[in-house]
Amino acid sequence: MKQGSFRVLCFIASLILLAGMAVFSTFGSENTVSLESIVVESFGNTFHEWVSGSRVVSNADFTWKLDASRFATQYGEDIFPKMTHVPSWPMALYGSNRTGRDIQSLGIWGRFDRRGYNWIDLYPVAGDTDEPYEIPMPGRLTNIDMWVWGSNLNYYIEAYFRDYRGIVHSVPLGDLNYTGWRNLSAQIPPHIPQGRRIQPLLASLQFVKFRIWTTPNEQVSDFYIYFNNFKILTNTFENLFDGDELADPVRVQELWATN
Repeated sequence: MKQGSFRVLCFIASLILLAGMAVFSTFGSENTVSLESIVVESFGNTFHEWVSGSRVVSNADFTWKLDASRFATQYGEDIFPKMTHVPSWPMALYGSNRTGRDIQSLGIWGRFDRRGYNWIDLYPVAGDTDEPYEIPMPGRLTNIDMWVWGSNLNYYIEAYFRDYRGIVHSVPLGDLNYTGWRNLSAQIPPHIPQGRRIQPLLASLQFVKFRIWTTPNEQVSDFYIYFNNFKILTNTFENLFDGDELADPVRVQELWATN
């Protein structure tokens, strides 16, 4: 083989190797994840602080309210659905020892005057107000789960999230046709956007509400459902770059607040 041809082959091989390294680097960067499990709501407190390592991911002061479809039972001032906190919990999560433990679950007592696709919404409100509060989700959600107590009713439950465009998406969490506590979970569908092409790339979701649906062939005259430990699995990894603070919406607001 002539020396010139050998040099050409070496040059081509070097280009292929560099291209492969670039592709691998890009692919690896896009697929780097840092999954973290965060309890969004234990249903025992009104102030919430979610910590990731040594960093506070989010904190908020919110409570929960109920709303229902038109056939919810009302007798004068006795209005359904009703809500309270009860000193009971899933033993699979906390164990059975009740001594000295301040653990609560949120209970819903429902009644409707007619069978059908009735619904009850459980949604957060800011502090002691009646203003709906949409909970910002840290990172990019991959999964959600919650412990729900059921009494073998043919109902089902959904979670609702708003994306950065303002579009609300429903995520089926599961059926309630079982008895006792069960951990219901769901993956966040890939068609729900949690990122943008331009900076800031991260476009996290906001939690809007839970919705319980009844079905036409199931009784609705009197029922109870309990919630505990609403949790998310989220990818909090973000690529760092020179000047990344200028892509942080919070930091940008701080920088421009004085102008």
